[in-house]
Amino acid sequence: MRRSDVLAEESVLCLQKALTHLREIWELIGIPEDQRLQRTEVVKKHIKEEGEPTILQLEKDLRTQVELMRKQKKERKQELKRLQEQDQELCEVLCTPRYDVNNDSVPTLEELNQFRHHVAALRETKASRREEFVDIKRQIILCMEDLDHTPDTSFERDVVCEDEDAFCLSLENIATLQKLLRQLEMRKSQNEAVCEGLRAQIRELWDRLQIPVEEREAVAMVMTGSKAKVKKALQLEVDRLEELKMQNMKKVIEAIRVELAQYWDQCFYSQEQRQAFAPYYDEDYTENLLQLHDAEIVRLRNYYESHKELFEGVQKWEESWRLFLEFERKASDPSRFTNRGGNLLKEEKQRAKLQKTLPKLEEELKVQIETWEQEHAKPFVVNGQKFVEYVTEQWEMHRLEKERAKQERQLKNKKQTETEMLYGSAPRTPNKRRGLAPTTPGKVRKLNTTTISNATANSSIRPVFGGTVYRSPVSRLPPSGSKPILTSTCSGKKTPRAGRHGADKENLELNGSILSARTFKGLQI
Repeated sequence: MRRSDVLAEESVLCLQKALTHLREIWELIGIPEDQRLQRTEVVKKHIKEEGEPTILQLEKDLRTQVELMRKQKKERKQELKRLQEQDQELCEVLCTPRYDVNNDSVPTLEELNQFRHHVAALRETKASRREEFVDIKRQIILCMEDLDHTPDTSFERDVVCEDEDAFCLSLENIATLQKLLRQLEMRKSQNEAVCEGLRAQIRELWDRLQIPVEEREAVAMVMTGSKAKVKKALQLEVDRLEELKMQNMKKVIEAIRVELAQYWDQCFYSQEQRQAFAPYYDEDYTENLLQLHDAEIVRLRNYYESHKELFEGVQKWEESWRLFLEFERKASDPSRFTNRGGNLLKEEKQRAKLQKTLPKLEEELKVQIETWEQEHAKPFVVNGQKFVEYVTEQWEMHRLEKERAKQERQLKNKKQTETEMLYGSAPRTPNKRRGLAPTTPGKVRKLNTTTISNATANSSIRPVFGGTVYRSPVSRLPPSGSKPILTSTCSGKKTPRAGRHGADKENLELNGSILSARTFKGLQI
Protein backbone atom coordinates (compact mmCIF):
# COMPACT_ATOMS: atom_id res chain seq x y z
CA MET A 1 0.00 0.00 0.00
CA ARG A 2 1.33 3.30 -0.97
CA ARG A 3 2.28 5.81 1.65
CA SER A 4 -0.14 8.38 0.28
CA ASP A 5 -2.98 5.98 0.78
CA VAL A 6 -1.85 5.39 4.29
CA LEU A 7 -1.78 9.15 4.99
CA ALA A 8 -5.23 9.50 3.44
CA GLU A 9 -6.64 6.78 5.65
CA GLU A 10 -4.98 8.35 8.69
CA SER A 11 -6.47 11.73 7.76
CA VAL A 12 -9.94 10.23 7.42
CA LEU A 13 -9.46 8.47 10.73
CA CYS A 14 -8.37 11.72 12.42
CA LEU A 15 -11.33 13.52 10.89
CA GLN A 16 -13.69 10.91 12.20
CA LYS A 17 -12.12 11.09 15.64
CA ALA A 18 -12.37 14.88 15.57
CA LEU A 19 -16.05 14.76 14.53
CA THR A 20 -16.72 12.17 17.24
CA HIS A 21 -15.01 14.39 19.80
CA LEU A 22 -17.04 17.38 18.59
CA ARG A 23 -20.28 15.46 18.96
CA GLU A 24 -19.29 14.49 22.52
CA ILE A 25 -18.57 18.12 23.36
CA TRP A 26 -21.89 19.21 21.79
CA GLU A 27 -23.66 16.57 23.83
CA LEU A 28 -21.86 17.62 27.00
CA ILE A 29 -22.69 21.31 26.69
CA GLY A 30 -26.27 20.54 25.69
CA ILE A 31 -26.38 21.76 22.10
CA PRO A 32 -29.73 20.76 20.56
CA GLU A 33 -29.93 18.29 17.68
CA ASP A 34 -30.79 20.87 15.05
CA GLN A 35 -27.72 22.93 15.93
CA ARG A 36 -25.55 19.80 15.81
CA LEU A 37 -26.73 19.14 12.26
CA GLN A 38 -25.93 22.70 11.27
CA ARG A 39 -22.43 22.51 12.76
CA THR A 40 -21.76 19.13 11.09
CA GLU A 41 -22.88 20.58 7.78
CA VAL A 42 -20.44 23.45 8.22
CA VAL A 43 -17.58 20.99 8.85
CA LYS A 44 -18.59 19.05 5.76
CA LYS A 45 -18.57 22.16 3.61
CA HIS A 46 -15.12 23.10 4.85
CA ILE A 47 -13.82 19.65 3.86
CA LYS A 48 -15.39 19.71 0.34
CA GLU A 49 -14.69 23.28 -0.71
CA GLU A 50 -11.56 24.37 -2.37
CA GLY A 51 -9.26 26.72 -0.62
CA GLU A 52 -10.35 25.27 2.71
CA PRO A 53 -7.86 25.44 5.54
CA THR A 54 -5.61 22.54 6.28
CA ILE A 55 -6.29 19.85 8.77
CA LEU A 56 -4.08 21.58 11.27
CA GLN A 57 -5.97 24.83 10.82
CA LEU A 58 -9.23 22.95 11.13
CA GLU A 59 -8.03 21.33 14.30
CA LYS A 60 -7.02 24.71 15.62
CA ASP A 61 -10.41 26.15 14.81
CA LEU A 62 -12.13 23.25 16.45
CA ARG A 63 -10.03 23.61 19.53
CA THR A 64 -10.93 27.32 19.65
CA GLN A 65 -14.61 26.45 19.46
CA VAL A 66 -14.15 23.83 22.14
CA GLU A 67 -12.51 26.37 24.43
CA LEU A 68 -15.33 28.81 23.79
CA MET A 69 -17.93 26.20 24.58
CA ARG A 70 -16.09 25.16 27.72
CA LYS A 71 -16.12 28.81 28.84
CA GLN A 72 -19.87 29.05 28.13
CA LYS A 73 -20.37 25.82 30.04
CA LYS A 74 -18.50 27.20 33.04
CA GLU A 75 -20.45 30.47 33.01
CA ARG A 76 -23.80 28.69 32.74
CA LYS A 77 -22.84 26.34 35.53
CA GLN A 78 -21.82 29.26 37.75
CA GLU A 79 -25.05 31.14 37.03
CA LEU A 80 -27.04 28.00 37.69
CA LYS A 81 -25.30 27.58 41.05
CA ARG A 82 -25.95 31.23 41.97
CA LEU A 83 -29.63 30.93 41.04
CA GLN A 84 -29.90 27.72 43.02
CA GLU A 85 -28.41 29.42 46.09
CA GLN A 86 -30.86 32.33 45.79
CA ASP A 87 -33.73 29.92 45.25
CA GLN A 88 -32.76 27.94 48.33
CA GLU A 89 -32.60 31.09 50.51
CA LEU A 90 -35.96 32.38 49.31
CA CYS A 91 -37.58 28.97 49.62
CA GLU A 92 -36.41 28.68 53.22
CA VAL A 93 -37.94 32.08 54.06
CA LEU A 94 -41.17 31.39 52.17
CA CYS A 95 -41.29 27.70 53.12
CA THR A 96 -41.79 26.63 49.52
CA PRO A 97 -40.14 23.73 47.56
CA ARG A 98 -37.02 24.40 45.58
CA TYR A 99 -36.94 24.88 41.83
CA ASP A 100 -36.51 21.60 39.94
CA VAL A 101 -33.41 21.66 37.68
CA ASN A 102 -31.06 18.92 36.30
CA ASN A 103 -27.57 19.41 37.72
CA ASP A 104 -25.97 16.76 35.47
CA SER A 105 -26.39 18.73 32.25
CA VAL A 106 -25.48 22.23 31.24
CA PRO A 107 -28.64 24.37 31.23
CA THR A 108 -29.70 26.02 28.05
CA LEU A 109 -30.17 29.75 27.76
CA GLU A 110 -33.95 29.28 27.86
CA GLU A 111 -33.73 27.18 31.02
CA LEU A 112 -31.57 29.78 32.71
CA ASN A 113 -34.00 32.53 31.68
CA GLN A 114 -36.93 30.63 33.20
CA PHE A 115 -34.94 30.07 36.38
CA ARG A 116 -34.21 33.82 36.61
CA HIS A 117 -37.93 34.67 36.30
CA HIS A 118 -38.74 32.14 39.01
CA VAL A 119 -36.23 33.65 41.45
CA ALA A 120 -37.49 37.18 40.68
CA ALA A 121 -41.07 36.07 41.41
CA LEU A 122 -39.91 34.62 44.73
CA ARG A 123 -38.29 37.94 45.66
CA GLU A 124 -41.52 39.80 44.96
CA THR A 125 -43.49 37.29 47.01
CA LYS A 126 -41.05 37.66 49.89
CA ALA A 127 -41.30 41.46 49.78
CA SER A 128 -45.12 41.47 49.78
CA ARG A 129 -45.36 38.86 52.54
CA ARG A 130 -42.78 40.69 54.63
CA GLU A 131 -44.71 43.94 54.27
CA GLU A 132 -47.90 42.17 55.30
CA PHE A 133 -46.12 40.49 58.21
CA VAL A 134 -44.69 43.79 59.50
CA ASP A 135 -48.12 45.47 59.31
CA ILE A 136 -49.91 42.59 61.06
CA LYS A 137 -47.17 42.39 63.69
CA ARG A 138 -47.56 46.10 64.45
CA GLN A 139 -51.33 45.72 64.90
CA ILE A 140 -50.87 42.62 67.05
CA ILE A 141 -48.45 44.44 69.35
CA LEU A 142 -50.90 47.37 69.71
CA CYS A 143 -53.78 45.02 70.53
CA MET A 144 -51.67 43.16 73.08
CA GLU A 145 -50.74 46.46 74.72
CA ASP A 146 -54.40 47.54 74.89
CA LEU A 147 -55.35 44.17 76.35
CA ASP A 148 -52.31 44.00 78.63
CA HIS A 149 -51.70 40.61 77.04
CA THR A 150 -48.34 38.84 77.32
CA PRO A 151 -47.41 36.39 74.53
CA ASP A 152 -48.09 32.96 75.97
CA THR A 153 -47.53 30.66 72.98
CA SER A 154 -44.41 29.90 70.98
CA PHE A 155 -45.99 31.35 67.87
CA GLU A 156 -46.90 34.62 69.62
CA ARG A 157 -43.36 34.87 71.01
CA ASP A 158 -41.93 34.25 67.53
CA VAL A 159 -44.08 37.03 66.17
CA VAL A 160 -43.44 39.61 68.87
CA CYS A 161 -40.02 38.81 70.30
CA GLU A 162 -37.95 37.17 67.56
CA ASP A 163 -36.07 38.86 64.72
CA GLU A 164 -38.32 39.70 61.79
CA ASP A 165 -35.85 38.19 59.30
CA ALA A 166 -35.99 34.86 61.12
CA PHE A 167 -39.76 34.51 60.80
CA CYS A 168 -40.97 32.06 58.17
CA LEU A 169 -43.18 33.90 55.70
CA SER A 170 -45.18 30.88 54.64
CA LEU A 171 -48.80 31.10 53.62
CA GLU A 172 -49.72 29.06 56.66
CA ASN A 173 -47.90 31.45 59.01
CA ILE A 174 -49.46 34.50 57.35
CA ALA A 175 -52.90 32.90 57.73
CA THR A 176 -52.15 32.12 61.39
CA LEU A 177 -51.03 35.72 61.89
CA GLN A 178 -54.29 37.03 60.43
CA LYS A 179 -56.28 34.68 62.65
CA LEU A 180 -54.37 35.84 65.75
CA LEU A 181 -55.00 39.47 64.83
CA ARG A 182 -58.73 38.82 64.38
CA GLN A 183 -58.90 37.13 67.77
CA LEU A 184 -57.12 40.01 69.48
CA GLU A 185 -59.28 42.61 67.69
CA MET A 186 -62.40 40.72 68.74
CA ARG A 187 -61.24 40.73 72.35
CA LYS A 188 -60.43 44.42 72.03
CA SER A 189 -63.89 45.15 70.58
CA GLN A 190 -65.49 43.18 73.38
CA ASN A 191 -63.45 45.16 75.91
CA GLU A 192 -64.47 48.43 74.27
CA ALA A 193 -68.13 47.41 74.34
CA VAL A 194 -67.86 46.36 77.99
CA CYS A 195 -66.09 49.61 78.91
CA GLU A 196 -68.65 51.70 77.05
CA GLY A 197 -71.45 49.84 78.78
CA LEU A 198 -69.79 50.45 82.16
CA ARG A 199 -69.42 54.16 81.33
CA ALA A 200 -73.08 54.42 80.36
CA GLN A 201 -74.01 52.66 83.59
CA ILE A 202 -71.78 55.03 85.56
CA ARG A 203 -73.33 58.14 83.94
CA GLU A 204 -76.81 56.84 84.62
CA LEU A 205 -75.99 56.12 88.26
CA TRP A 206 -74.33 59.53 88.60
CA ASP A 207 -77.53 61.21 87.43
CA ARG A 208 -79.79 59.07 89.55
CA LEU A 209 -77.68 59.47 92.67
CA GLN A 210 -77.01 63.14 91.88
CA ILE A 211 -73.28 62.71 92.31
CA PRO A 212 -71.53 66.12 92.47
CA VAL A 213 -69.30 67.26 89.62
CA GLU A 214 -66.16 67.21 91.77
CA GLU A 215 -66.65 63.53 92.54
CA ARG A 216 -67.27 62.75 88.87
CA GLU A 217 -64.09 64.50 87.78
CA ALA A 218 -62.09 62.24 90.08
CA VAL A 219 -62.73 59.30 87.73
CA ALA A 220 -62.69 61.28 84.47
CA MET A 221 -59.32 59.78 83.51
CA VAL A 222 -60.88 56.32 83.11
CA MET A 223 -63.84 57.55 81.06
CA THR A 224 -61.85 56.95 77.86
CA GLY A 225 -59.91 53.95 76.55
CA SER A 226 -60.47 50.22 76.87
CA LYS A 227 -57.30 48.82 78.40
CA ALA A 228 -57.53 46.19 81.09
CA LYS A 229 -56.66 48.66 83.86
CA VAL A 230 -59.32 51.07 82.58
CA LYS A 231 -61.89 48.29 82.53
CA LYS A 232 -60.97 47.33 86.07
CA ALA A 233 -61.26 50.94 87.29
CA LEU A 234 -64.66 51.32 85.62
CA GLN A 235 -65.91 48.14 87.23
CA LEU A 236 -64.79 49.37 90.65
CA GLU A 237 -66.67 52.64 90.11
CA VAL A 238 -69.81 50.78 89.08
CA ASP A 239 -69.59 48.57 92.16
CA ARG A 240 -69.21 51.63 94.37
CA LEU A 241 -72.19 53.36 92.79
CA GLU A 242 -74.31 50.23 92.99
CA GLU A 243 -73.63 50.10 96.70
CA LEU A 244 -74.65 53.75 97.00
CA LYS A 245 -77.75 52.97 95.00
CA MET A 246 -78.80 50.29 97.46
CA GLN A 247 -78.30 52.77 100.28
CA ASN A 248 -80.43 55.40 98.48
CA MET A 249 -83.18 53.15 97.14
CA LYS A 250 -86.04 55.64 97.33
CA LYS A 251 -84.05 58.45 95.76
CA VAL A 252 -82.98 56.25 92.86
CA ILE A 253 -86.49 54.90 92.21
CA GLU A 254 -87.94 58.40 92.19
CA ALA A 255 -85.27 59.48 89.68
CA ILE A 256 -86.18 56.53 87.47
CA ARG A 257 -89.84 57.47 87.69
CA VAL A 258 -89.05 60.96 86.44
CA GLU A 259 -87.26 59.41 83.48
CA LEU A 260 -90.17 57.01 82.93
CA ALA A 261 -92.61 59.91 82.81
CA GLN A 262 -90.43 61.62 80.21
CA TYR A 263 -90.42 58.52 78.02
CA TRP A 264 -94.19 58.16 78.46
CA ASP A 265 -94.60 61.71 77.16
CA GLN A 266 -92.20 61.12 74.28
CA CYS A 267 -93.97 57.87 73.35
CA PHE A 268 -97.43 59.51 73.68
CA TYR A 269 -98.61 56.99 76.25
CA SER A 270 -102.24 57.21 77.29
CA GLN A 271 -103.29 57.29 80.94
CA GLU A 272 -104.31 53.63 80.74
CA GLN A 273 -100.90 52.66 79.39
CA ARG A 274 -99.18 54.52 82.18
CA GLN A 275 -101.36 52.97 84.86
CA ALA A 276 -100.60 49.52 83.44
CA PHE A 277 -97.15 49.74 85.05
CA ALA A 278 -98.35 49.21 88.62
CA PRO A 279 -94.88 49.36 90.30
CA TYR A 280 -94.78 53.06 89.40
CA TYR A 281 -97.36 53.69 92.13
CA ASP A 282 -95.84 51.34 94.72
CA GLU A 283 -94.33 53.12 97.72
CA ASP A 284 -92.57 50.10 99.21
CA TYR A 285 -89.03 50.94 98.01
CA THR A 286 -87.31 47.58 97.82
CA GLU A 287 -84.61 46.09 95.64
CA ASN A 288 -87.24 44.13 93.72
CA LEU A 289 -89.13 47.35 92.97
CA LEU A 290 -85.90 48.91 91.73
CA GLN A 291 -85.28 45.95 89.42
CA LEU A 292 -88.79 46.29 87.99
CA HIS A 293 -88.20 49.97 87.31
CA ASP A 294 -84.82 49.27 85.74
CA ALA A 295 -86.33 46.67 83.41
CA GLU A 296 -89.18 49.01 82.45
CA ILE A 297 -86.88 51.94 81.69
CA VAL A 298 -84.72 49.70 79.50
CA ARG A 299 -87.81 48.46 77.64
CA LEU A 300 -89.15 51.96 77.15
CA ARG A 301 -85.79 53.31 76.04
CA ASN A 302 -85.46 50.57 73.42
CA TYR A 303 -89.07 51.10 72.32
CA TYR A 304 -88.50 54.83 71.85
CA GLU A 305 -85.20 54.39 69.98
CA SER A 306 -86.71 51.83 67.59
CA HIS A 307 -89.62 54.18 66.76
CA LYS A 308 -87.82 57.48 67.23
CA GLU A 309 -88.46 58.74 63.70
CA LEU A 310 -92.22 58.23 64.02
CA PHE A 311 -92.40 59.79 67.48
CA GLU A 312 -90.44 62.82 66.32
CA GLY A 313 -92.82 63.16 63.38
CA VAL A 314 -95.84 63.03 65.69
CA GLN A 315 -94.16 65.54 68.01
CA LYS A 316 -93.64 67.87 65.05
CA TRP A 317 -97.32 67.55 64.15
CA GLU A 318 -98.30 68.29 67.77
CA GLU A 319 -96.21 71.46 67.78
CA SER A 320 -97.64 72.55 64.44
CA TRP A 321 -101.15 71.81 65.68
CA ARG A 322 -100.66 73.91 68.83
CA LEU A 323 -99.31 76.75 66.70
CA PHE A 324 -102.33 76.43 64.41
CA LEU A 325 -104.72 76.65 67.37
CA GLU A 326 -102.83 79.70 68.64
CA PHE A 327 -103.27 81.43 65.27
CA GLU A 328 -106.96 80.51 65.33
CA ARG A 329 -107.29 82.07 68.77
CA LYS A 330 -105.50 85.23 67.67
CA ALA A 331 -107.73 85.46 64.60
CA SER A 332 -110.69 86.18 66.88
CA ASP A 333 -108.79 88.67 69.05
CA PRO A 334 -109.81 92.27 68.15
CA SER A 335 -106.59 93.72 69.60
CA ARG A 336 -104.64 92.25 66.70
CA PHE A 337 -105.97 95.02 64.41
CA THR A 338 -103.66 97.52 66.11
CA ASN A 339 -101.00 95.93 63.82
CA ARG A 340 -98.09 97.45 65.67
CA GLY A 341 -94.78 96.51 64.07
CA GLY A 342 -96.47 94.57 61.27
CA ASN A 343 -97.34 91.63 63.56
CA LEU A 344 -100.71 91.09 61.88
CA LEU A 345 -99.09 90.64 58.46
CA LYS A 346 -96.47 88.26 59.87
CA GLU A 347 -99.13 86.18 61.63
CA GLU A 348 -101.22 85.96 58.48
CA LYS A 349 -98.20 84.74 56.49
CA GLN A 350 -97.33 82.15 59.13
CA ARG A 351 -100.92 81.07 59.34
CA ALA A 352 -101.19 80.64 55.56
CA LYS A 353 -97.96 78.65 55.50
CA LEU A 354 -99.11 76.46 58.37
CA GLN A 355 -102.44 75.73 56.69
CA LYS A 356 -100.45 74.23 53.79
CA THR A 357 -97.78 72.34 55.72
CA LEU A 358 -100.02 70.80 58.39
CA PRO A 359 -102.10 68.60 56.02
CA LYS A 360 -98.93 67.64 54.13
CA LEU A 361 -97.27 66.56 57.38
CA GLU A 362 -100.35 64.52 58.30
CA GLU A 363 -100.25 62.67 54.99
CA GLU A 364 -96.54 61.90 55.31
CA LEU A 365 -97.06 60.52 58.81
CA LYS A 366 -100.01 58.43 57.65
CA VAL A 367 -97.87 56.79 54.95
CA GLN A 368 -95.02 56.10 57.38
CA ILE A 369 -97.35 54.71 60.02
CA GLU A 370 -99.16 52.48 57.53
CA THR A 371 -95.80 51.02 56.45
CA TRP A 372 -94.80 50.51 60.07
CA GLU A 373 -98.10 48.81 60.93
CA GLN A 374 -97.72 46.43 57.99
CA GLU A 375 -94.18 45.51 59.08
CA HIS A 376 -95.06 45.01 62.76
CA ALA A 377 -98.62 43.70 62.33
CA LYS A 378 -99.98 45.96 65.09
CA PRO A 379 -101.45 49.47 65.31
CA PHE A 380 -99.30 52.52 66.08
CA VAL A 381 -101.10 54.37 68.87
CA VAL A 382 -100.85 57.95 70.09
CA ASN A 383 -102.37 58.65 73.48
CA GLY A 384 -104.16 55.31 73.29
CA GLN A 385 -105.58 55.91 69.80
CA LYS A 386 -104.52 55.11 66.27
CA PHE A 387 -102.85 58.16 64.81
CA VAL A 388 -105.45 58.72 62.10
CA GLU A 389 -108.26 58.54 64.67
CA TYR A 390 -106.30 60.84 66.99
CA VAL A 391 -105.84 63.48 64.28
CA THR A 392 -109.47 63.22 63.19
CA GLU A 393 -110.59 63.66 66.78
CA GLN A 394 -108.43 66.77 67.21
CA TRP A 395 -109.93 68.37 64.11
CA GLU A 396 -113.45 67.44 65.24
CA MET A 397 -112.87 68.89 68.72
CA HIS A 398 -111.57 72.06 67.11
CA ARG A 399 -114.66 72.29 64.90
CA LEU A 400 -116.99 71.73 67.86
CA GLU A 401 -115.17 74.33 69.91
CA LYS A 402 -115.54 76.88 67.13
CA GLU A 403 -119.23 76.06 66.82
CA ARG A 404 -119.74 76.35 70.56
CA ALA A 405 -117.97 79.73 70.66
CA LYS A 406 -120.05 80.91 67.72
CA GLN A 407 -123.30 79.91 69.43
CA GLU A 408 -122.22 81.62 72.67
CA ARG A 409 -121.49 84.83 70.78
CA GLN A 410 -124.80 84.67 68.97
CA LEU A 411 -126.69 84.07 72.22
CA LYS A 412 -124.85 86.90 73.95
CA ASN A 413 -125.53 89.27 71.06
CA LYS A 414 -129.16 88.28 70.97
CA LYS A 415 -129.60 89.00 74.68
CA GLN A 416 -127.78 92.32 74.35
CA THR A 417 -129.96 93.33 71.40
CA GLU A 418 -133.14 92.46 73.27
CA THR A 419 -131.97 94.48 76.27
CA GLU A 420 -131.21 97.50 74.10
CA MET A 421 -134.55 97.23 72.36
CA LEU A 422 -136.33 97.27 75.73
CA TYR A 423 -134.32 99.81 77.71
CA GLY A 424 -132.25 101.72 75.23
CA SER A 425 -128.52 101.85 74.90
CA ALA A 426 -127.86 104.73 77.39
CA PRO A 427 -130.60 105.03 80.05
CA ARG A 428 -130.68 108.38 81.97
CA THR A 429 -132.28 109.79 85.11
CA PRO A 430 -135.77 111.09 84.16
CA ASN A 431 -135.60 114.44 86.03
CA LYS A 432 -132.03 115.24 84.94
CA ARG A 433 -131.97 118.22 82.60
CA ARG A 434 -130.24 117.65 79.36
CA GLY A 435 -127.67 120.33 78.67
CA LEU A 436 -125.59 121.19 75.74
CA ALA A 437 -122.39 119.24 75.63
CA PRO A 438 -119.36 121.12 74.33
CA THR A 439 -117.81 119.68 71.24
CA THR A 440 -114.17 118.61 71.33
CA PRO A 441 -112.17 118.62 68.08
CA GLY A 442 -110.67 115.31 67.02
CA LYS A 443 -113.01 113.15 69.11
CA VAL A 444 -115.91 111.06 67.93
CA ARG A 445 -119.32 112.20 69.18
CA LYS A 446 -121.08 109.53 71.27
CA LEU A 447 -124.35 108.07 70.13
CA ASN A 448 -127.19 108.61 72.58
CA THR A 449 -129.78 106.30 71.20
CA THR A 450 -129.59 102.89 69.68
CA THR A 451 -126.41 100.76 69.98
CA ILE A 452 -125.10 98.01 67.79
CA SER A 453 -123.83 94.82 69.32
CA ASN A 454 -121.02 92.72 67.95
CA ALA A 455 -123.39 90.86 65.71
CA THR A 456 -127.04 89.94 65.82
CA ALA A 457 -128.55 86.71 64.65
CA ASN A 458 -129.49 88.24 61.31
CA SER A 459 -126.61 90.76 61.06
CA SER A 460 -123.96 90.66 58.36
CA ILE A 461 -121.26 91.99 60.73
CA ARG A 462 -118.95 89.23 62.07
CA PRO A 463 -118.20 89.06 65.80
CA VAL A 464 -114.62 90.24 65.82
CA PHE A 465 -115.02 93.30 68.00
CA GLY A 466 -115.22 91.45 71.29
CA GLY A 467 -118.40 93.17 72.57
CA THR A 468 -117.50 96.79 71.61
CA VAL A 469 -120.60 99.02 71.49
CA TYR A 470 -121.15 101.41 68.58
CA ARG A 471 -123.82 104.10 69.03
CA SER A 472 -125.83 105.83 66.33
CA PRO A 473 -124.82 109.42 65.48
CA VAL A 474 -126.75 112.53 66.57
CA SER A 475 -127.32 115.59 64.49
CA ARG A 476 -125.00 118.59 64.97
CA LEU A 477 -126.08 121.75 66.83
CA PRO A 478 -127.73 124.38 64.67
CA PRO A 479 -125.76 127.56 64.01
CA SER A 480 -128.03 129.58 66.36
CA GLY A 481 -126.93 127.49 69.34
CA SER A 482 -130.41 126.16 70.02
CA LYS A 483 -131.03 122.71 71.40
CA PRO A 484 -129.96 119.81 69.25
CA ILE A 485 -132.51 118.01 67.19
CA LEU A 486 -132.51 114.39 68.32
CA THR A 487 -133.10 111.58 65.87
CA SER A 488 -134.97 109.56 68.50
CA THR A 489 -136.59 110.15 71.84
CA CYS A 490 -134.72 109.31 75.02
CA SER A 491 -137.62 109.41 77.46
CA GLY A 492 -137.43 105.69 78.01
CA LYS A 493 -140.94 105.18 76.59
CA LYS A 494 -139.65 103.72 73.38
CA THR A 495 -141.70 100.92 71.87
CA PRO A 496 -139.97 97.71 70.79
CA ARG A 497 -141.03 98.25 67.19
CA ALA A 498 -139.55 101.72 67.06
CA GLY A 499 -136.33 100.57 68.72
CA ARG A 500 -135.93 97.72 66.27
CA HIS A 501 -136.57 99.99 63.35
CA GLY A 502 -133.90 102.40 64.58
CA ALA A 503 -131.39 99.60 65.05
CA ASP A 504 -132.02 98.25 61.55
CA LYS A 505 -131.59 101.72 60.14
CA GLU A 506 -128.29 102.17 61.93
CA ASN A 507 -127.14 98.76 60.70
CA LEU A 508 -127.78 99.89 57.16
CA GLU A 509 -125.87 103.10 57.73
CA LEU A 510 -122.92 101.20 59.19
CA ASN A 511 -122.87 98.67 56.36
CA GLY A 512 -122.91 101.43 53.83
CA SER A 513 -120.54 104.05 55.22
CA ILE A 514 -118.90 103.79 58.64
CA LEU A 515 -117.74 100.13 58.54
CA SER A 516 -116.73 99.00 55.08
CA ALA A 517 -116.44 95.42 53.92
CA ARG A 518 -112.63 95.68 53.92
CA THR A 519 -112.68 95.83 57.72
CA PHE A 520 -113.97 92.26 57.90
CA LYS A 521 -111.97 90.70 55.05
CA GLY A 522 -110.42 87.35 55.97
CA LEU A 523 -112.13 87.18 59.41
CA GLN A 524 -114.00 84.03 60.39
CA ILE A 525 -116.78 83.46 62.88
